[in-house]
Amino acid sequence: MDFLDSDEHRDLRSAVGSIAAGFGGEYYAEHARAGEPCHELWTALGDAGFIGVNIPEEYGGGGGGLADLTIVCEEIAAQGTPILLLLVSAAISAEVIAEFGSEEQRKEWLPGLASGRTRVVFAITEPNAGSNTHQLATTAVRSGDEWVISGEKYYISGVDEAEALLLVARTGRGEQGAAKLSLFLVPTDAPGMQKIPLPVDVMLPEKQHTLRFDEVRVPASALVGEEGAGFRQVFHGLNPERITGAALCVGIARYALDRASRYAKDRQVWSAPIGAHQGVSHPLAKAKIETELAALMTHKAAWLHDRGLPAGEASNMAKYAAAEAALAAIDAAIQTHGGNGVASEFGLLPYWGLARLLRIAPVNREMILNFVAQHSLGLPRSY
Repeated sequence: MDFLDSDEHRDLRSAVGSIAAGFGGEYYAEHARAGEPCHELWTALGDAGFIGVNIPEEYGGGGGGLADLTIVCEEIAAQGTPILLLLVSAAISAEVIAEFGSEEQRKEWLPGLASGRTRVVFAITEPNAGSNTHQLATTAVRSGDEWVISGEKYYISGVDEAEALLLVARTGRGEQGAAKLSLFLVPTDAPGMQKIPLPVDVMLPEKQHTLRFDEVRVPASALVGEEGAGFRQVFHGLNPERITGAALCVGIARYALDRASRYAKDRQVWSAPIGAHQGVSHPLAKAKIETELAALMTHKAAWLHDRGLPAGEASNMAKYAAAEAALAAIDAAIQTHGGNGVASEFGLLPYWGLARLLRIAPVNREMILNFVAQHSLGLPRSY
């Protein structure tokens, strides 16, 4: 693994950063406070080819890998404009459709995903299942040339912006009673699907929803890949989600540290800038170290995924380290600003809320620790 960016990746960072910088933190903070999607930024990134940078060229994408999309996520966040929708539409949905979708599904969905004109969000979480995907209760039952979907999904991001869902549903039980899962492409305007806004106090441009499916009918062609192969398909998408989530966290940390460092150099209360005092500089320096370490693990995880190598451990570690680094960085930045840290003028609190959310989602830190304890250290399963 080369720890230095290639010339191509340096150019990608520069180009993405230039677009995002044209919008910047003030743009993002205003949209986050208002709960309004960042459509203008999304369109600008799509028009430049960066939304679909990881989608194969034959479907209108950039032909790159997850490492490229990771750079896009990191750089937009580093300019103060993190977009959560990239994690589900560009990372999970595009990766799963490209890998497991039929040729018809690829032709139908990937060009729109590549241009940013189409969005497909991921629907897996349920009120009573938590992190236990074996307990998913949403079902899809075959009825002639259709599948009939019933159940409920919870905390589904960006449904109001999307044309379709990549839905995980139970299509049967295995020999020992374990759920057999399958994936379906479901239009967001499908009859029988109810979208209920789920209010949250975190300031985000993206809205959360509860979805209820009352015998929603989709054609047999909506099935993605093989019936009952959902676990394998889901985990192919979850690693990219964790990696791009980590990249977003690294970018948030970079943005926070840049803001805090500039403030600490300019702000003078007594005889020297406040950044000259170790009480201010050391938390920022510690956060910088943690951010750089998280960035290395994030790019390692993307490198492994792109080469078809086992990436579960690295993806989980990257997500854990980056979320911790982002939260520490934004907390240190707020503390550096003192009372100004909570002032709307300085726009830091939306990033604290997002960093705190990313410590929980898409997988919480405790489940990552469970994974590492069991799979990396060989300890007995604790749950």
